[in-house]
Amino acid sequence: MKLLTCPMNGPRNIDEFQSFGPVRARPDPNGTADREWSRHLFRAENRKGIVVEWWRHVPSNYFFLAERDLVSNEIIRTFDASQLRERA
Repeated sequence: MKLLTCPMNGPRNIDEFQSFGPVRARPDPNGTADREWSRHLFRAENRKGIVVEWWRHVPSNYFFLAERDLVSNEIIRTFDASQLRERA
């Protein structure tokens, strides 16, 4: 059984979670052409390395962030989304 550590609920079975993809900057809604919005919404980068992703603990509906290695699929760390603003 693979465990994922939820920042609020602690270590849980990974089946209790849902992934929502990488954290990405949103284009300017007033200055971005439809083509660029389409690319932002429907194209995914297929790269190697470490990515920060949105995750949700389904039973508690708690959204948080996880840093994951795309090659090994190892979860490096999980943290509350408020810490993303602190890093910026």
